[in-house]
Amino acid sequence: MALIELKDVCKEFTQDDLVIRALNNINLSIEENDIYGIIGMSGAGKSTLVRCLNYLEKPTSGTVIIDGEKLGALTERELREKRGSIAMIFQHFNLLMQKTVIDNVMFPLKLKGIKKAEAKAKALEYLKTVGLEDKAKAYPAQLSGGQKQRVAIARALACDPKILLCDEATSALDPQTTESILSLLKEINKNTGITIVIITHQMSVVETICNKVAIIDNGDLVETGYVADVFANPKSNAAKKLIFGGAEDEMLSVKHVDKIPEKGKTVRIVFSENSSFEPVVADLILQFNVPVNILYANTRDVGGIAKGDMVITLPEDRHLQIDMIEFLKKKGLDVQEVS
Repeated sequence: MALIELKDVCKEFTQDDLVIRALNNINLSIEENDIYGIIGMSGAGKSTLVRCLNYLEKPTSGTVIIDGEKLGALTERELREKRGSIAMIFQHFNLLMQKTVIDNVMFPLKLKGIKKAEAKAKALEYLKTVGLEDKAKAYPAQLSGGQKQRVAIARALACDPKILLCDEATSALDPQTTESILSLLKEINKNTGITIVIITHQMSVVETICNKVAIIDNGDLVETGYVADVFANPKSNAAKKLIFGGAEDEMLSVKHVDKIPEKGKTVRIVFSENSSFEPVVADLILQFNVPVNILYANTRDVGGIAKGDMVITLPEDRHLQIDMIEFLKKKGLDVQEVS
């Protein structure tokens, strides 16, 4: 049974008598221990979706089931108790600026009525987990962005949740700090088994940490699957845009996609773990003695597996195109038509 399940979830907002539908009949299952990425461009509805998971936003219709319980059927008291198993971290950390680091981590424990000595011991334990035990008496203003997010993670973990929701948790951080936070989350998932749901617009975040991904576009859930599978063979236009076109700082820029040559055939080659470093294009050119235009190429880690992709333009001759694509496929490569 899935730990998190959404059935036909819709969410509408009303503004000046205008009804805006943010989510359209979302159906989604997230298993225990998953690190599940929900990705989409700005305004796609992903942040609304994650807030429906803990009922900070109540769906207009549909059902949200957490660990076998329908959130919509719970009383307010039962819902508050259920939220204790669902922690959340945010883009801008949401720390209490007038309180020390350890007081921030102790705060939810105090709200649960845990005695001060026990709360302090537990807070110190989680500060050690995130590598900030030496900052216990510091104030948030004295910390870097990455350190603030580590405090937020420690605070989120303090109540031993089963689920951690991360809403654009690395968007305000530089790439190196982002990498360290993602490594920390991955380690926490491995050591505790906590299920992590990551909301992001950055494909690199999904590739680095997530085992599964859902792609949301204009309120619709357009594609789900294992990250490596979606990367290798995206089916929806939204997935192709994120992978081919990227999201802001990712991969092949949209302006490059818009400049695909009118003549010839443009294809995307996806490399497996074993073929990522082979001279495929050089072999192709030597075999057919024709030039090939390389529009884009990259190799990176996708879910712990070396993956590469390349966008190239083949010559105009149709028969030559067929032969060249067949040559690439015999090399064990996945070849997808772009234009």
